[in-house]
Amino acid sequence: MNKIQFSIIYAVLRQETSEKISIGMIIVDDIGIDIRYSEGKLKALRYLFPHNDVDFINRAIRALPLNNSISSTKDIEYLSRYSNNLLNISPLETIDLKPTESNKKWLFDNYVESLVEV
Repeated sequence: MNKIQFSIIYAVLRQETSEKISIGMIIVDDIGIDIRYSEGKLKALRYLFPHNDVDFINRAIRALPLNNSISSTKDIEYLSRYSNNLLNISPLETIDLKPTESNKKWLFDNYVESLVEV
């Protein structure tokens, strides 16, 4: 493949207006699937959502990397089609970057992490 595919994980603020905040990313390359999330944005959710919703989002996002919950691009495609009211996963996108750790970090920093301070 020699390119990176990625999907952004969003917390949906308002379903009716499609308002959302990026909280994580699924990165796919030749080696495997890497799931990353922003601790700062997960902490910020407590100011935007009721306590029960924050707990659900935190449990769900932290469970994704465990037990190979997402083991193929078909899993990502399925999740992007059938998301719930609180979490949304974008369809896979391909970017013409070599799958190096520095490029993955750049991608995550620019699409998810970008200037988070809580």
